[in-house]
Amino acid sequence: MLRVGSVCEAGKSRLNKTGDWRTLRPQVTDKCNGCGICELFCPDSCIVLENKKAVIDYDYCKGCGICANECPKQAIEMEEERN
Repeated sequence: MLRVGSVCEAGKSRLNKTGDWRTLRPQVTDKCNGCGICELFCPDSCIVLENKKAVIDYDYCKGCGICANECPKQAIEMEEERN
């Protein structure tokens, strides 16, 4: 069952690589236990779980920070994007 506010499929961002809009970049730390909450709340579905850890597809991540905000373990840190 999906929680209120979660997204079940990506919008149209998969048609274009939109990650270059980002000013902040989410970084998954070792605190990640693979609970999947970040994956549920990502509005562009650019987070997947691999080997019980969140992996972010930076080609599509806009750096909105929703994943970091929703993470119960505070395992995602927002850092300034560097080109």
